[in-house]
Amino acid sequence: MTKSVSTHLPELQNALEGELFYDDLMKSIYATDASVYRRLPLAVAYPKHATDLKILIDFANTNGITLIPRTAGTSLAGQCVGDGIVVDVSKYFTEIIAIDKEARTVTVQPGIVRDFLNLQLQPYGLFFAPDTSTSNRCMIGGMVGNNSSGTTSIQYGVTRDKVLELKTILSDGSEAVFGNLTSEEFLQKTTLPNLEGQLYKTIYEALKPDAVRSQIHEAFPKPEIHRRNTGYAIDKLIDCSVFQESAKPFNMCNLLAGSEGTLAFSTEISLQLDVLPPTARIMVAAHFKSVEDALVATTTCMQHHLYLCEMMDKTILDCTKNNLKQQENRQFVVGDPEAILMCELKSTSQADVKIQADALVNALESEGLSYANVVLSDDDIDKAIELRKAGLGLLGNIIGDKKAVACIEDTAVALPDFANYINEFTALMKGYNQKAIYYAHAGAGELHLRPVLNLKLSKDVVLFRKITTDIAHIVKKYGGSMSGEHGDGIVRSEFIPLMIGEGNYNIIKRIKSVFDPNHIFNAGKIVDSFPMDEGLRYVPDRIEPEIDTLLDFSASEGILRQAEKCNGSGDCRKPAELGGTMCPSYRATRHEKDSTRARANALREFLTHTEANKNPFNHKELKDILDLCLSCKACLNECPSTVDISTMKAEFLYQYQKENGFDFRSKLFAHNNKINEWSAHVSAVTNFFFKTKITSNIIKKTFGIAKNRSLPLLSSKSLNKHIQNIDNKVYDSKKIKSVYFFVDEFTNFLDTSVGLDAIALLQALHYDLKFVKHEESGRALISKGFLDHAKKYANKNVAIYRSLITEETPLIGVEPSAIFTFKDEYLMLADNKDGARQIAKHTYLIEDFLFSEIEKGHIKAEQFHTDEKIIKIHSHCHQKAMSNQLSTFKLLNLPTNYKATIIPSGCCGMAGSFGYEKEHYEVSMAVGEQTLFPAIRKASSQVVISANGTSCRHQIKDGTNREALHPVTILRRALL
Repeated sequence: MTKSVSTHLPELQNALEGELFYDDLMKSIYATDASVYRRLPLAVAYPKHATDLKILIDFANTNGITLIPRTAGTSLAGQCVGDGIVVDVSKYFTEIIAIDKEARTVTVQPGIVRDFLNLQLQPYGLFFAPDTSTSNRCMIGGMVGNNSSGTTSIQYGVTRDKVLELKTILSDGSEAVFGNLTSEEFLQKTTLPNLEGQLYKTIYEALKPDAVRSQIHEAFPKPEIHRRNTGYAIDKLIDCSVFQESAKPFNMCNLLAGSEGTLAFSTEISLQLDVLPPTARIMVAAHFKSVEDALVATTTCMQHHLYLCEMMDKTILDCTKNNLKQQENRQFVVGDPEAILMCELKSTSQADVKIQADALVNALESEGLSYANVVLSDDDIDKAIELRKAGLGLLGNIIGDKKAVACIEDTAVALPDFANYINEFTALMKGYNQKAIYYAHAGAGELHLRPVLNLKLSKDVVLFRKITTDIAHIVKKYGGSMSGEHGDGIVRSEFIPLMIGEGNYNIIKRIKSVFDPNHIFNAGKIVDSFPMDEGLRYVPDRIEPEIDTLLDFSASEGILRQAEKCNGSGDCRKPAELGGTMCPSYRATRHEKDSTRARANALREFLTHTEANKNPFNHKELKDILDLCLSCKACLNECPSTVDISTMKAEFLYQYQKENGFDFRSKLFAHNNKINEWSAHVSAVTNFFFKTKITSNIIKKTFGIAKNRSLPLLSSKSLNKHIQNIDNKVYDSKKIKSVYFFVDEFTNFLDTSVGLDAIALLQALHYDLKFVKHEESGRALISKGFLDHAKKYANKNVAIYRSLITEETPLIGVEPSAIFTFKDEYLMLADNKDGARQIAKHTYLIEDFLFSEIEKGHIKAEQFHTDEKIIKIHSHCHQKAMSNQLSTFKLLNLPTNYKATIIPSGCCGMAGSFGYEKEHYEVSMAVGEQTLFPAIRKASSQVVISANGTSCRHQIKDGTNREALHPVTILRRALL
């Protein structure tokens, strides 16, 4: 990459209809994927169509650079990083081109997400079977590039088995379609006077000799190992009518699948589909006191007709304990197992699958190795599978610099060799004083084995190579595959000559040289590879930056290590159609820059590479990349590594604005409580100016508020003033318990009626309310980075409540964003940490509190009327992240004839002041339009819309012209 190449990038940018980026920010966030590597690219391209790809290919040939194809960037071996131009097809190459129900085939572009594809195929009774742990964000192009397998391979095979045809662009810019060929058609292809013809001719000449085919059979992994990605699959090419007596056609797709984008650029992919699996299912979760016992039992389990046989070890299971989302999914775990085997059975009838499950349990009990065999059904199976799928990301939860490193995690051996191989592996790890991590595909003879290393230290980088080399020799001994499903990439490519032999390696080099003579396709992978211990994410033995923060990040050993917890698994990139909330802005823009992963990458990059004695946060690039973060906190829950961008953004804004000043609008929103307090004295006048079009427009223009956004109106009387006149007496004979009611700043001045409804509801249900004079929560201050002000409020509120709040006298509030500051930010802001933790332990959102009281039998359906109502629920993001929206769901279903359902809405898009700001309005509404707005528009006018967040209700009003009610308002109206 010479300087002269960089000077041509503006010309390339102008030539593309898609986008090209070569700024430092974009290059830094594409410098890593989900692997341990970091290579700063020359540029990042978002091509719009095949013509753009041809322009990029021509540019690469002319300037001697390489193109790194990328979809979701979830590869673990370093396939998606390089020194050339990263070509990201995830934004525009996302179409389903054709579905043929009768032939059970589909043709797609490479950027379509696997689970989204299956959602579209479901009405046809079909699905694409390979099922990786990243299936809700990985894309078909990446799955073909890696020859992905996933949990279903023991039943359905791997991606290579499903690829029928590939439409490609070759290294000279010509197009070629590869598919099934008879031997006659193949020979005709060898005569073509173009690059395509040269490819067929070279492959024929290279693979035709008997000695070569014998050499391939002898050196490649055992044929019964269906997970095998070591090098190019020339062993699959010779298994056809062109090279032996066989009915199988030749298909170049067998070579291209697993080639990691090093041979050609695919633009369309035709896949063989399967009929949807049987719906009756049971999972047996067998618990073991040792990994060795689980491995021995795997052979027993695989004698049954399993659709899935997955393992999790204690390290993975322990990581789930600290993840809010996964705590619910791990409820089936009994005791403290060293390993769990998850064995799923399916059938067309529940009776038959129960017979199968009983037989499996009996076999396990007879063997006597498992100490518990938990039988799961229905949603509990999905929760267990989600727990297992979270394994990769959960490993990022290991606090500190030691991490479970992907290098030997992809080895696969034949099932009869499995236990012996793992025993040798374990013995080797003990020799290195390593307690490795074991999880994933036990039934396929593949566990994702990981050493725990600190790659910031050169001594552990040395171990990184030694361990990988030693394991490669053991895998070779058993005739296994060093790369089962994750591919070779950078980490394993240099071991290919060992794994397949020098003679076979020379063949695949020859094939590469014909496909790609100038190495413009993903250079450094598979052949002529980069060294596996260079270009790592961290510079070994670096001096760790000392970064002072106002928020207490000690739980992660500092803000930098909090950012470094992101291992790049890309959970933040799942589409809105697949549920969850993370990451709202990415879902709206489909731009990597707006993902949680990119923000963590950028923070890591810029906080690390700051000159001494400089403010490490003072980077405009960080301001740009955090700009569209809505602080929804979904990453606190849905990111398996709990990379909490929201708190890091608050810290960044505080530090950056200390250096560069606080703009007037930020001050206005941050201190809105004080402003509302002043304005409340003349609320009628204030509301007149807010409602009147001319004055409203002047206010919006003056303060940078979106012109289409309505302004919130002040209540005529604050809640605190109402409380002074409320009869707060509950007769002792009926009193259930006393609770402290937190009057948040939003309910106090803007949504006073909600506060009054909450008080009336609690009193009617026999709860004694206690009010104390307190400070505002500081939510707006935190979101705008005014952390020093927020800290003062946090300290005052902790001082006020620390001796009052107990299990018997909890603190409750109605506005999620405010009450959850006690359970979240106050733990990082308050000086009195013990006091803050005590309060947090007994602080509840009102729905959570009421539901817990229902479960204790203190609140009953008989206390409400029996009128019929249909309710659609949208819950606040902070509730989803730090609590559970099921409490609202169950609460609103308590009245006998109330039928409440949850809208799978993700974030509403308002996010406090975010949706008011003119530059964010478009993204704000786009987020709302993903799921929430359409669902509300479809609901009849008789349906009650419930939303517990003040911002959410405002967004719903502006986006759909429907009024949404707080759950307490709905319940108060339901009282007898």
